[in-house]
This record gives sequence, C-alpha cells and structure tokens, in this order.
Amino acid sequence: MSKAALSLGIIIGNRDFFPDSLVEKARVEVIDLCHSLGINPIVLDSNTSKLGGVETFQEAQKCANLFKQHSEEIIGVWVVLPNFGDEKGVADSLKLANLNVPVLVQAYPDDLDKLDVARRRDAWCGKISVCNNLYQYGIKYTLTTKHVMRPKDAEFIKDLQDFLSVCKVVRGLRNVRIGAIGARPGAFNTVRYSEKILQRNGISVVTCDLSEILGNANKLTKDDAIVKDRLEKILAYTPIGKTPNEAMIQIAKLDAVLNNFMLEHSLDATAIQCWTSLQKNYGCNVCTSMSIMSENMLPSACEVDVTGTLSMYAMQLASGSPSALVDWNNNYADDDEKCVLFHCGNWAKSFLPDIQISNAPILGTSVGVENTYGALDGRTPAMPLTFGRISTDDPKGIIKAYIGEGELTDDALKTFGNRAVAQINDLQGLMQYVCRNGFEHHVVMNASKTAGVLKEALSNYMGWEVYVH
Repeated sequence: MSKAALSLGIIIGNRDFFPDSLVEKARVEVIDLCHSLGINPIVLDSNTSKLGGVETFQEAQKCANLFKQHSEEIIGVWVVLPNFGDEKGVADSLKLANLNVPVLVQAYPDDLDKLDVARRRDAWCGKISVCNNLYQYGIKYTLTTKHVMRPKDAEFIKDLQDFLSVCKVVRGLRNVRIGAIGARPGAFNTVRYSEKILQRNGISVVTCDLSEILGNANKLTKDDAIVKDRLEKILAYTPIGKTPNEAMIQIAKLDAVLNNFMLEHSLDATAIQCWTSLQKNYGCNVCTSMSIMSENMLPSACEVDVTGTLSMYAMQLASGSPSALVDWNNNYADDDEKCVLFHCGNWAKSFLPDIQISNAPILGTSVGVENTYGALDGRTPAMPLTFGRISTDDPKGIIKAYIGEGELTDDALKTFGNRAVAQINDLQGLMQYVCRNGFEHHVVMNASKTAGVLKEALSNYMGWEVYVH
C-alpha cells in the first residue's frame, strides 16, 4: 500500500450549545497527531463549516463531498467527538460519502473540575448516541480500548495504529488477486476451497496450468539476461550450500517465469503446485522462489493452498512483516503446550537466520533427492507468534477463520527443512477446535502480536466467522 493511500477521513462532531473552543482545539490536536504519525488527514477546514466540524445536514453534505474527492486514498474514517456531537451529522456524512471503509469512534473525556456549562463535553454520552445511529444506518465501526480517550494518550495512539492496520487488512482483502499455479496434490483434499465464495468477498483467483510455467522455463537458457538477473538475486538472497550449478540454473529459470507471471497478472500472492510434477518433469523445488516472494511481501503458499496464502496475506497486512505457511506437524516431547511447526521449506528468510538452499529428503524418497534442490534449510529462533487460518466452509457457504497468539521458542530441535517450536496456551484445546471444525493441517505464522487487529478486520468488517483462541 503506497504512502499516498495512507489517508484518514476525519469527522469532527459538534453540537452547537457546547463551547466552540473544544472543537477548535480538537481539530488542531487531531491534525497534529496525524502528521506526527505520517497520516494524511482529510478534514473540513474552518472556512467550509463551522470550526471545521459537522453538525447540520448541509455540513454533512460538504464532508461527504470532500471524502468522495479523496475516495481512492482514504483507507478509514476517524470520528472525533470533542463534545456530545451531532449523531445524525456523523452518520449522514458516512452514508453520503459511501466509502465502505472502517470507522473509528473516539470521544474526549471530561475533567471533573470542568463540568460547568462553559467547559463540559458530555462526549461519554454522545459516543453512545453516535454508535446507536451508525448501528441503525448499517455502518460498521470500531471502538477504542476505553470509552473516552484523549488523542495524545499513549493507549489511544496504540488504538489508532491498530485501526490503521485494520484498514490495511480490509482494503487489501477486498481487492486481492491470487495466482493458483497448477493442480493441488491429488492426495490433498485438505486444500480444496471455493473460488465462488472467495469472489463474493472480493478475492480473485487467477489459475494457470503448471505445464505453461514449466514450458516457458524450459525455453530459457543459462545465457539469457533474465536468467542471469534472477540468479544474481537468488545468490544475493541466500547461501546455496551444496546445491549443484545445474540445479541453480533450473531454479533461476523457474524464478524468472514466475516473476513474469505475477507481473503480467498483477498478482498479490501465489499458491503453487510444488510436488511431485515439478520434480519429475523439471528437476528442482520451487521453495527458494516462494521464499523470496514471501520475503518481498508477495506471499506464496505450498500445495496450491489458496486460502493458506490468503491467510498469509491477511497477517502480512496486519503486521507489516512476512508470513509463513507451516504444518501443524509434531508433538514436542510430552509438553502439552508446545508443538513442532515444519515445511520442506519455503519460509521467508525473516524466519531463517541460518538460511541456505538444500534439498527435501522426505520428498526425495519418491522423486529422487537430486530432483529436490531448491528447498531451504533453516531453524526459526525465538520470536513473537500470531497464528491463524482462513478457510472457505463450502457446506455452510461461508468464510471462517481461527486466530491466536503464542511464542516461538529456542527449544532444542534436531531435524531438517524449515522448522520451529511453538508454545501456545491450551494447545490441546486449539487442536480440538481445528479438528472438530474441519480446518486444514496448514496454519500460518507471523512474528507479531496482531490477533486483535485480525479479529476486528475479519469479523467486524469482512463479516467472516472468527474464533479467537
């Protein structure tokens, strides 16, 4: 999302018989805070409406027209109540603007020594009235941690930053384009999904037969400029370990074709048929390319797991950092609150400080280890964890998700591939929920604490069924 898009519409509610000075001071304070946080405030000026606030229907029309002029860049609206405010003015502004973006409602607190007629706010009460009207109008909105808060409060600034993340998730999911490259592995019914349900929610899937990708890759040679360029980028990205030169050329040719495919179709993410046709018919793994894409905020998921890469994209939008698709793979000894996360692997190198290109021993048992170079090897160290999964529930005709938080640990783990140890409270209860509700064996991890942001975005604004562990 470009910096130009990071704009908030600001509605300053007013009610005429409250002191004008409260609105004037709030407008300055809000604008200053926005500028300090790198936000572009779209707000009426004091020459367009009284004090730059909104009270009458005519002022609501002016506010809505201003928002419409900036509709491409406004990602959310912040409703500011320095006093009781006019609930109809706020609701009418949003209805007329018809932006369909998240709305944050913030109200100022009163001071006990300023409850006289000249200085009282009554915004505590006014916020309830504004929310009541938004509810009647069918406008979704977000509440602050405390009922009333000053913009300069550290807790509110955190609320505002989380709200911006919610806005990014919602805007991103409503317009995302995912490439589904190849067919899912025949044995993996678990990654089936509904394109139609996704499309109803603004999520487009662009399909491509794997043979087209491999055919175009086979037309390239090691002397082509595009292959040399992609090989240089791969070598700058990760050590190659013992990977043969011939395999590196195959990996670079495939990477070049995938990069062109994403550019041609304006894709935000991909899900790729990563075995076994690729190894049998082309002779390498695609994991390295997938890792590079994910590290560059173009998430890529294994095994044509389209809703898996959608989950990666949502978490990436919430946190501003890469995500990884993992298997809920193994118990960790007898510890009921720890488990092993694993894949062959294609995790972004943000998770792999000891990253290097290797092969895939498990897959190699059936296709030949020499045909699996391109898989990455590396261990994820201790870091914060947000985990979750978005799925289409076709029998119910809905999109559902589960999300939660935990920790990645430095506990001892001797194995290969991409690997991590996760510690999650009531892990056994979580596994019960995953199994009883038909979720996939894939889950997504992100090095953040963003479950609250994801819940607000996915449940309140996208309207999906969300379980928070």
